[in-house]
Amino acid sequence: MLKWAIIFAIVSLVTGWLGFGGVSGATATIAKVLFACFVILFLLALLAVIGVIHLL
Repeated sequence: MLKWAIIFAIVSLVTGWLGFGGVSGATATIAKVLFACFVILFLLALLAVIGVIHLL
């Protein structure tokens, strides 16, 4: 998921540089959403691992 967020961020930068504002804004939004999902899932996984280690 992080890979896709980085890809969309790069596409957003390139399309913004080329002057395609609408496409740039859309891909930037997609990148933000994917990055937020990645962070949430990462934190949940981290909490699960900490919880399992604490039980041992």
